Amino acid sequence: MRGARGPRGQGQPPSKMGALDRPGVLLLTYVLAALELTCLFMQFSTVPYLARRLGLDSIAFGYLQTIFGVLQLLGGPVFGRFADQRGARAAFTLSFLAASALFGLLAAACSPALPGVALLFASRLPSALMHTLPAAQMVITDLTPPEERPEALGRLGLCFGVGVILGSLLGGTLSTACGIHCPALVAIAANLLGAVLSFTCIPTSTKGASVDAQATPPGGPKASVFDLKAITRLLLLPGVLPVFLIKVVSGFPSGIFMVMFSIISMDFFQLEAVQAGYLMSYFGVLQMVIQGLVIGRLSNRFSEGTLLRASVLAFTVTGLAMALMSSVFHFCLVVPGLVFSLCTLNVVTDSVLTKAVSASDTGTMLGLCASVQPLTRTLGPTLGGFLYHGFGVAIFGHVQVAINLLVLLALWRKPVPQERDKLR
Repeated sequence: MRGARGPRGQGQPPSKMGALDRPGVLLLTYVLAALELTCLFMQFSTVPYLARRLGLDSIAFGYLQTIFGVLQLLGGPVFGRFADQRGARAAFTLSFLAASALFGLLAAACSPALPGVALLFASRLPSALMHTLPAAQMVITDLTPPEERPEALGRLGLCFGVGVILGSLLGGTLSTACGIHCPALVAIAANLLGAVLSFTCIPTSTKGASVDAQATPPGGPKASVFDLKAITRLLLLPGVLPVFLIKVVSGFPSGIFMVMFSIISMDFFQLEAVQAGYLMSYFGVLQMVIQGLVIGRLSNRFSEGTLLRASVLAFTVTGLAMALMSSVFHFCLVVPGLVFSLCTLNVVTDSVLTKAVSASDTGTMLGLCASVQPLTRTLGPTLGGFLYHGFGVAIFGHVQVAINLLVLLALWRKPVPQERDKLR
């Protein structure tokens, strides 16, 4: 009975939780997520300048970005399964060590005495194991009851906003004041600190003894982390594939637009680099407010199915506005609706999908969810470039309206079932 067990994650013995209690583990999880996202956006703000200094043209830089996206796409589900099998401590530690290796290679690429281009491309390889955000989502899912999960997952938006604002600011400031290698060195130190905190303070597992026993039955063969059948099996569970497809399809047009945003900001909006940076900070602040504060309150008043339909409807309306916009001022008016749509879609679908699988598979499911954004980054540059050069900025709005109208009609004909959390 729930009354005897209490919310999932709160019934674990103290030894299972380690030195920190449940609120302490959750707080540290948010801090670690913010730390990793800050370092990630430091990289995003400096790699283009390093690539230019090393002589890479736009095509070669596109290959660099594609490699990063493909590795994240392939590594997400495998990392999620690793987190399910080895536990939260191992997952966080592995992710931070991989990030340390990436920034180490990036710092080495800044040295004129070393083969910079080869090291820059090699620095993308550890990104296959850099998945701190899915690891944080798994811990939050494991330690919060179902009714509190959307609000708890939504608070990660605060971490994302901190990462966007602080990472972009630090990346530009440090590279200007101390050289382009400085952000990479700071990121190495930050990620090593994250690895130490993960290894010493994060509990070995956050799933509970009964779930661990279910995941590794005594005397049975140990499941492989690379078992693709076990990963794809989750998509065939009742109620999973429709929600996953909505997550992929509904947000894909706006994802392509965001991939092309740096080009659009220069060519269509005629923005300077500083102005584009201010606009990205505007994105970050809005995401902090909407995902960290608004979605949690909405989830307490409305069902997940209602919020999912609201996000798709908001995508449709903002798509129409994007098709009609002609200036950066118009775009600033569109951004709140766009951010609301993206944040609500991601939080609600993650919550629904983790409730549809057993507790032993939440990490794998979140790893699959984490692959959606790398998929957009992989296909986005080619498809977005074709659409933009062939039809202009308005085509992104038209495509978003068309796709989300179809999704909205599908949701009205067959609403998303309100799944109760699986027995833990």
